[in-house]
Amino acid sequence: MSHRSFVWFCLLPLAVVTAAFFLLPMARLVVVGAEGPQGMAGYLAILTEPRYRATLINTVVLSAATTIVTLVVATIAGMFLQRHRFLGRTVLIAMLTFPLAFPGVVVGFMIILLAGRQGLIGDLSGRMFGEKIVFAYSIYGLFLGYLYFSIPRVILTIMAAVQKLDAGLEEAARSLGAGPWAVQRDVVLPALGPAFVASGAIAFATAMGAFGTAFTLATNIDVLPMLIYTEFTLAANFATSAALSIGLGVITWAILALARSFSGGAVAAAG
Repeated sequence: MSHRSFVWFCLLPLAVVTAAFFLLPMARLVVVGAEGPQGMAGYLAILTEPRYRATLINTVVLSAATTIVTLVVATIAGMFLQRHRFLGRTVLIAMLTFPLAFPGVVVGFMIILLAGRQGLIGDLSGRMFGEKIVFAYSIYGLFLGYLYFSIPRVILTIMAAVQKLDAGLEEAARSLGAGPWAVQRDVVLPALGPAFVASGAIAFATAMGAFGTAFTLATNIDVLPMLIYTEFTLAANFATSAALSIGLGVITWAILALARSFSGGAVAAAG
């Protein structure tokens, strides 16, 4: 067998999988989205229909807020954990990454136990102030749930990036008179820029497509995964649900593509 034939033989499984599990389903989804009463104009309904537009804005804003807060928390925690050794460090890292083992429904259930009608926060606030504080079913509860499963995904990336930093650059900055904050601002954070972009894109894409947590908590707010689910299962509106799915995919893909261009490396979403 020639080298060329061998290469094509090796690429055959990739071509079959790509066609069967990506190209054909995506093509079918695009066709179904255009089969509604409005035809291809049905895709514009995501921006023109007030309910769909508001849901899109809610989803993007919530995902962006989750990404920003996740990056701040994960950067501080990741840098500390990577550069300090102390008793219980391994256990702490394991606890911070433990949510990776949970599906979204379990995360939502935990938020309900924390901030639901019978949750811990409600019980404590009821005893202290005479009124229960319940926010599990609002955008704040959903934000907390998204944050819970986003931090573990980002903190591991940040820790790996911190480990690869050149300590000599920091020593050189200190020898030139830079203080601790100046070293972090001018040396460490710029060096971590690609890791921020890559891990931030993962957090954003994960939040955009999160369904289990939204299914459990999103009773007072619409987000795109839940809207797609209700249009598909309750209203049997296949064209609209397909158009919304394509819209969600295009937005997330654009963010990931932008992240790749800035980070200079491969960025993939972790579900």
